[in-house]
Amino acid sequence: MIKALRRLTAFVALLAVAFKGVLSFLSWVEKQDEAQAVWSDDEDREEELEEAF
Repeated sequence: MIKALRRLTAFVALLAVAFKGVLSFLSWVEKQDEAQAVWSDDEDREEELEEAF
């Protein structure tokens, strides 16, 4: 009985760590998309300035 409880506890802990890892990865991907949007905005502004002169 105690062995089953230990295995269940380990399984729940493993799921929690896996879930946290997935959320961290998704957060990182979202930040990368935001950073790419900032870079593309800067490039658009530079192109507009070059065309103006």
